Amino acid sequence: QEPQLNTATAPRSLCSAAGQRPEIGQAGSLLDIGTRRIFTEEHDLLRDTCRKFFRDDVAPNHGEYEKQGHVPKEVWLQAGKLGLLGVSTSEENFGVGLDFKSSMIVTEEQFYANLSGPGFSLHSDIVMPYLSKYGSPEQKERYLPRMTSGEVIGAIAMTEPGAGSDLQGVKTRAVKSSGGDYILNGSKTFITNGWNCDLCIVVAVTDPSAKTPARGISLFLVDSEYAGFRKGRKLDKMGLKAQDTAELFFEDVRLPALALLGQENRGFAYLMSELPRERMLIADIGQASSEWMFEEARSHVRERRAFGRTLSALQTIQHKLADLKTEICVARAFADQCIELQNEGRLDSFTASMAKLWCTEMQNRVAYDCVQLHGGWGYMWEYPIAKAYVDARVQPIYGGANEIMKELIARPICDPGK
Repeated sequence: QEPQLNTATAPRSLCSAAGQRPEIGQAGSLLDIGTRRIFTEEHDLLRDTCRKFFRDDVAPNHGEYEKQGHVPKEVWLQAGKLGLLGVSTSEENFGVGLDFKSSMIVTEEQFYANLSGPGFSLHSDIVMPYLSKYGSPEQKERYLPRMTSGEVIGAIAMTEPGAGSDLQGVKTRAVKSSGGDYILNGSKTFITNGWNCDLCIVVAVTDPSAKTPARGISLFLVDSEYAGFRKGRKLDKMGLKAQDTAELFFEDVRLPALALLGQENRGFAYLMSELPRERMLIADIGQASSEWMFEEARSHVRERRAFGRTLSALQTIQHKLADLKTEICVARAFADQCIELQNEGRLDSFTASMAKLWCTEMQNRVAYDCVQLHGGWGYMWEYPIAKAYVDARVQPIYGGANEIMKELIARPICDPGK
């Protein structure tokens, strides 16, 4: 049964006064619409639209998307028609013009439906902000309207076979010609939306003699129609089966000077500036997935019978559910604080790194316990909890491995002068 706007299950005192809303742990379900004080009734309407879209338009065919390894363009176009792409990009920049909290609603609802296929969040909340902040008027006008409509799918290519969390190890080169164009050569791997993308932001070295590698990196807008840009194989991942992840190859790709995003050799600074937003996004995916897994496991143990009674009647099961809900709700309080900070433009790298570290590690703990609560059924691929389990594993890896998050968190603690 689809969760509805829920006030009856929350303490009456929390719902009686205008503007008062139950927190997630006080509602009947962690997935109820109408909870969490950071949201408004307008946000609830958007959440309801998202929930119906993912339930009615994406979920019925998601199994087929998993087999083919990508989500068809038609799904993107439908999301665009509903205003679910470019949600927090301003209207001046050809977006929907809502706040960051609205954008997180789209992401949360996708993972409340346990649908890992559509790469909407990377497209809307990672790629489009680069264009909005650093793009020229011509670049914005050319790409952003079609990204909001779903006609153009965006990707960002940082990772290389020899450079993952260490972005200063990038080898892809863009050499400036006498005519002002750039010649791009190199390869990228593990690129989300890589197979589907029409536009890719490529991280490349433009000054190999720079004092530090970070000072010689630039960003380029590479159109999929450019000669020499080749998409390799769709990578066969352990999880995220419906999300297209690809290798990309650049062989003497001639880029016009207008393809340079922002200033030359400022790319590393741009990347560092945008990473807190990306890490907050990954954290909220982990949080939303944990909430969905908890409700899935709770439903299972309330229906599954053993020893003459439901599993939920066993004290060991009750205590496990109590532990899970407590951990998830505590994490949600911190995640919502971080969402508010990002919404106000005040989320720093230190805090975003903590959110990403905690929520993704928790997601994997919750996944393990929820599979255990399903018993042997949790190991069967036909059970959604099995897919959520393998999907969770990549979360501590991308967006900067969690080992890097610990370094970033520890740095100001141990050396406040830096």
